[in-house]
Amino acid sequence: MAGIRTYIEETVYELTQKVSWPTWEELQKSSIIVLITSVIIALAVWVMDYVFGIWPGDWKGLLGFYYDFINPADVTPQ
Repeated sequence: MAGIRTYIEETVYELTQKVSWPTWEELQKSSIIVLITSVIIALAVWVMDYVFGIWPGDWKGLLGFYYDFINPADVTPQ
């Protein structure tokens, strides 16, 4: 039990004395950067989904047009 108590005491000491926590301003700036980056990545993924055809509706995307080009519907397999 002494080992567990020592471990907890050392953990508390390290978290309160040795760790440098960000200031409120640094935390806000970092959060804004993460939010903006997340929105940009989400938009990039959305654009790729739209362009490559992972989208409901009539739009087939580039892959759908390529598939129709190499495998036309009017040709019957033999």
